Amino acid sequence: MRNTRRTTLRSAAVVAGAATVLALPVGSAFAASPAVPEPRPSVEPAPGVRAYVTTVKLADGSVAKVYKIGGSHFEADILAGSTKLDTLVNKDGAASYGQNNGLHVVLQPNGTVTSWMDGAPKPQPKKEIRKESSARIGLPDGRIAELVDGRNGKRAEISTPKGRALATIDLRRPSVHHDGWTYKLVQDGKRVKFAVIDGKGGGNSWVYDFDGRLIEKCTVGPAGSDAPRLVASGGGPAAAGAAGLGFAMLSGQG
Repeated sequence: MRNTRRTTLRSAAVVAGAATVLALPVGSAFAASPAVPEPRPSVEPAPGVRAYVTTVKLADGSVAKVYKIGGSHFEADILAGSTKLDTLVNKDGAASYGQNNGLHVVLQPNGTVTSWMDGAPKPQPKKEIRKESSARIGLPDGRIAELVDGRNGKRAEISTPKGRALATIDLRRPSVHHDGWTYKLVQDGKRVKFAVIDGKGGGNSWVYDFDGRLIEKCTVGPAGSDAPRLVASGGGPAAAGAAGLGFAMLSGQG
């Protein structure tokens, strides 16, 4: 099999009859054939070495044995019994296609194999469903925040320790105030942070990532004292209202 977008499977003696082999149009849609669970390589194979990935049962009962050569280079041996019909090769980021005796086979750029038979409805590609992940954290004001990364983006759900919902914020409504405390989502390039600001305590702030880790803790104190001071990245003292959003610490941050 050559490295092209259109490939064919060679007919073998064990395959019933000779067949006209046609390339499959690039725009067709596919769905995954059932795969036999096999271990995947735990390390990247050396260049030129075929590392076995998995075996996939095809629509006509034959199988495809998938190998990773390195990077985005995959190969799939198409086997009818012990006879190798052909090899699909994918190493340029485009799917590789083959057809033989009514069997259609596709080797996708990520190494997955799909197949179907002539006469059967062409399976539609499955839409990727983005799963939600969440992290639950206890906040310095005693409340609870559930940081959720879901299908509609990132959000923070604020509640009392007993579970009573107080507020939900997202990037369309990124901040809310409650009893002197401010809760805010901050877009930092591609990263989104969750900031908690103590307005009653002078502007001290705590900043978390969406894995629930505390990544910044900023304490505002008077200049010249032993307390750490919050300063803007430009060098001047930061206003308390800016609390914790993209600022660096001076002096004894623990």
